[in-house]
Amino acid sequence: MAIQSLNPATEEVVKTFEEITEAELELKLAKAQAAFEMWKKVSFQDRAKLFMKLSDYLQEHKAELGKLATIEMGKTAVAGDRELEKSALTCEYFAENAERFLTPEKVDTNASESFVRFDPLGVILGVMPWNFPFWQVYRGAAPALMAGNVMVVKHASNVPQCAMAIEKSFVECGFPEGVFQNLLLGSARVEKVIRDPRVMGVTLTGSEKAGAEVAKIAGSEIKKVVLELGGSDPFIVFEDADLNLACEIATSSRISSNSGQACNAAKRFIVHESVVTEFTKKLVEQFKIVEQAPLALEQILIEVERQVNESVKLGAKLELGGKRIGNKGYFYEPTVLTRVKKGMPVYDEETFGPVAAISTFTDEAEAIMMANDTPYGLGATILTSDLAKAKRLIPMIEAGNVYVNGQVRSDPRTPFGGIKKSGYGRELGSYGIKEFVNIKTVWIK
Repeated sequence: MAIQSLNPATEEVVKTFEEITEAELELKLAKAQAAFEMWKKVSFQDRAKLFMKLSDYLQEHKAELGKLATIEMGKTAVAGDRELEKSALTCEYFAENAERFLTPEKVDTNASESFVRFDPLGVILGVMPWNFPFWQVYRGAAPALMAGNVMVVKHASNVPQCAMAIEKSFVECGFPEGVFQNLLLGSARVEKVIRDPRVMGVTLTGSEKAGAEVAKIAGSEIKKVVLELGGSDPFIVFEDADLNLACEIATSSRISSNSGQACNAAKRFIVHESVVTEFTKKLVEQFKIVEQAPLALEQILIEVERQVNESVKLGAKLELGGKRIGNKGYFYEPTVLTRVKKGMPVYDEETFGPVAAISTFTDEAEAIMMANDTPYGLGATILTSDLAKAKRLIPMIEAGNVYVNGQVRSDPRTPFGGIKKSGYGRELGSYGIKEFVNIKTVWIK
């Protein structure tokens, strides 16, 4: 099967690549296993030196790498720069902190000595998405490799040039052969890789459907899985919120962050009835001046159109946008909907595009009920000037990340992940680096 690099702004096929053969796949897995036997013995200090080189490399090459993301999935140049800078920061962060996170921990028992070690597992398979084609890979690879594992990555089929550029970055920075490899494969062949006895764990960022399938296969093989899946994040605006700040954060989260194609983007705007008119007016003004980028895939454009059109038919009011732009490329207008209620697609489903769905609430209890009224549980935002109230409400919100007066985002310093159908396990921080290690108890008498 051919893998295409298609420009979503022009709908032109830029390059075509052939999948690797079965023989090539076997060679890569064998290389990975051999590399692990060597890499697990490399000191934290020597691993860190390579990741610091990689951090510098990403900073130096961010323009050319970001351009690949623009060509393959429509990311703006500014967003591409930010993504590469964040990837560089993550490599640096784990280079500096991995040894501290994985230092053996002493435990008081009746033994003369007892402690907990954190040893690497082996070959980890990363199944990666297209929406942040560099950041998603580096944020998984940096902690996994610094812990002593090695990684093979099956990247999204619409970003093959980004995938190959990532592998090249590891080679250029002097990482040993086989420590990080790209697998140019279609989705149909992922199961075989998961079932390979050399693969010890799987991390996937993607759709709920893909996550369920990967978890099913890995579960049958008794292999560890970390899943970072979809989200329908609530954005709660209380009557005492700074509305200018709220609209600035809302716009950044909903549109500026990848044209709304982010699992942790704010999607459902739950606004107190006393300020909803003013909030909507300000948000529409903000949406009108955002730099417009295409959606990455035609099927995403079609799905966003369906969700908006059906919601309008069910009573949602179109305040801005609501249709595709032009005849070429996968562009969709920044869109604001009000009078959104349960039963409408933009309320019930994840909307992966530049669409803000605004609902109203009357009191705290209703706001929390609406925030939790979703099968997902990735992130949530609270906008209020009353921090005591925010802290009181945080435990009531069913999400892996809650931000107060700020945009939900992943950060190498803090764990990131969700609950419910947003997945399980954590990436990043001290918790993320321990997902793919053997937490080994040692007892000595």
